[in-house]
Amino acid sequence: MSLTFADLPLRKETIDALHEHGFTSPFPIQEMVMPIALADGDVIGQAKTGTGKTLAFGIPVIERVIAPNDADWAQLPNQGKPQVLIVVPTRELCVQVTKDVEELSFNRGIRTLAVYGGRAFEPQIEALNNGVEIVVGTPGRLLDLYRQGQLTLKFVSRVVLDEADEMLDLGFLPDVEKIFTSTPARQQTMLFSATMPGDIIALARRFMNQPVHIRTQDNEDEGAVVSRIEQHVIRAHAMDKIEMLARILQADGRGPTIVFCRTKRTAQKTSDDLFERGFRAATIHGDLGQSAREKALNDFKAGKSDVLIATDVAARGIDIDGITHVINYQCPEDEKTYVHRIGRTARAGAAGIAVTFVDWDDLARWKMIDTVLVLGLPEPVETYSSSEHLFEMLNIPAGSSGRMTKKSAAAVDKPKTDRPKGDRPRSEKAVEPKKPAADRIKRERTRTKRISE
Repeated sequence: MSLTFADLPLRKETIDALHEHGFTSPFPIQEMVMPIALADGDVIGQAKTGTGKTLAFGIPVIERVIAPNDADWAQLPNQGKPQVLIVVPTRELCVQVTKDVEELSFNRGIRTLAVYGGRAFEPQIEALNNGVEIVVGTPGRLLDLYRQGQLTLKFVSRVVLDEADEMLDLGFLPDVEKIFTSTPARQQTMLFSATMPGDIIALARRFMNQPVHIRTQDNEDEGAVVSRIEQHVIRAHAMDKIEMLARILQADGRGPTIVFCRTKRTAQKTSDDLFERGFRAATIHGDLGQSAREKALNDFKAGKSDVLIATDVAARGIDIDGITHVINYQCPEDEKTYVHRIGRTARAGAAGIAVTFVDWDDLARWKMIDTVLVLGLPEPVETYSSSEHLFEMLNIPAGSSGRMTKKSAAAVDKPKTDRPKGDRPRSEKAVEPKKPAADRIKRERTRTKRISE
């Protein structure tokens, strides 16, 4: 008989919130971490992307928070000051973790705040002044608010470091060390990551108290990537990539899809090309403001777009159920990037498909990735948009072209063109009188010229 959340020593409110959001039984990383975390032990959790690390640390910290609706709130000396700090590397992951925590803690009145750059300080400062119990934030903005005296860390009893290896890659290690030294009341530290490089182990030894290292691995899944991901690697030609992508996006059973690019310029161009071809595409990259990035992500989650083109800024932090395909339009830089990119699909027990385009000049890079991850795919098959094996292996209907069908394109354009007669916008009506005015100006200029002659 499998373990359920109801079998764990959790508050009734937490169990009710889990059931309300469809969670009945823990995943392996959650089942192994929670007994230790609920006993206030320090934890190093290592598991593949998409295996449920967020709930593994989210549930225990929620359980330990003293909330405004709890009986112990009246005796709490530091009411409204942060009790839990969750540190994440990217803005997108910050938003996602905050959402997950809020969903499980709303019925206890726990206040959770997302703190990240690209947004004005004032709303975040106002929320801190009004009182919060859990703060989820990126290192830079957390330290900015701390140095301004707006964020109080001296009462934080639990610190979680999520995606620790990404912190290291982004150069956040000094900031993380500063955050640790600024939380003197810390009783529990949890560190989670898909990979565990030496610098992260050194960090854990310095700031953690006899941590239990938990590494989950399915007996039948020994690779670095979950076995539920069907991986395809093809040698593509730069001028033919967009044609191949357009055909793959018409595959039978294709649902929400993320397309990864290495550069901001390629991401934007790919998005523009797909939109012009009739696809509902949105994009996320570093040149976009935070509002535009959030809108693109929200549109993708809401189904207003079903293709999201992103740079690696989105490789972590996008935790959306139902992503069926991940397409590496440009070959990843290294094996860690590859793992985290394709980890956007096949999440929480689902299956998914990952397709990687490898240019001629990326062959050496791909062979290195294949060797490190032991994928057994060292020689990408040379493929064109017209190749029969492309249609067969990805279940693309015969005859699919580089554009959406007329019927599909009409559905995309319908909101813009399907208006009742006589109900044209003012801007269209205002265009009509301009022609006579232009004729009058022309005649006036001719007349003036004749007079001057």
